[in-house]
Amino acid sequence: MKFIDEALIDIKAGGGGRGCISFRREKYIPKGGPDGGNGGKGGDVYITAATGLSSLLDFRYKKHYTAERGEHGQGSNCTGKDGQDIMLRVPVGTVIKDAETGEVVEDLAADGQRIVIAKGGRGGKGNAHFTTSTHQAPKFAQPGEVGEERQLKLELKLLADVGIIGFPNAGKSTLISHISAAKPKIADYPFTTLQPHLGVVKFGEYQDFVVADIPGLIEGAHRGKGLGIKFLKHIERTSLFIHLIDISPQTERDPKKDFEIINKELKAWNPDMAKKTQVVALNKTDITEARERLHGLLKFFKTKGLTAFAVSAATGEGLDKLVKYTGAMVTRLKHP
Repeated sequence: MKFIDEALIDIKAGGGGRGCISFRREKYIPKGGPDGGNGGKGGDVYITAATGLSSLLDFRYKKHYTAERGEHGQGSNCTGKDGQDIMLRVPVGTVIKDAETGEVVEDLAADGQRIVIAKGGRGGKGNAHFTTSTHQAPKFAQPGEVGEERQLKLELKLLADVGIIGFPNAGKSTLISHISAAKPKIADYPFTTLQPHLGVVKFGEYQDFVVADIPGLIEGAHRGKGLGIKFLKHIERTSLFIHLIDISPQTERDPKKDFEIINKELKAWNPDMAKKTQVVALNKTDITEARERLHGLLKFFKTKGLTAFAVSAATGEGLDKLVKYTGAMVTRLKHP
């Protein structure tokens, strides 16, 4: 399951400090030589990949990054302090491109991999540096070099942590629109979703997971019926499933049978898929008739050793508990 999460940022390395023009002025040395120090180097901008991150969301809010400039040189041959580097952390799998040319600068595919994306300017030489046997009192120094500046496009190919599975019209698109910033088009007919939509779901102050609503599976999907194989392939690499089941009587379907059919399709496609952790979400509990079916269904899934939540994707009821539980399960599976 791949999804392109993008961000456009401007970065600027620090400029180098200016070299100093200075001459020794001591009480008993009236004609001291030049002692202007060099300027400090400007800070570099690094980008590093980190496994603990899963989205480029932070770069949507802050787009400009500037490293510290080097300090200017001083008299008494004092060199200016180098500017501080800055390190930008991105998720593993982030591709860095030059925004103007589209050229790939680096593909950060491994944890800890990093690159100097913009080099700080070199500090200028002070006048002491230019002293020669024929020119013993230079009255000039170098300015610092300008730090590199560029606009970058960050692209992240995300793997979904959680796949939302279920029959067409179970409410998957509505659910993902409520628990994340994803805004899929929603309409009431089979196969509304023609491609998976992904969203980043926050469940803690610094925690999130990536969720995908998988287009409705139907009986015979493993043989290519409906959208079949195309979407079964998408969910092989998810950590767990939210199995969303419409329990409203209007569907004239049996929720227990729907659950069994979807799992049969998963098993037929790849036996390992049916072994993945599943969290059951019984949807449309805002409907009175659906609430009347809840007790029996919760008991049914409990006998199967599954955790089930009563939710309404339309009103948001029960979604907080579902998200927190799912987030905790994703964390546990990623870091056993």
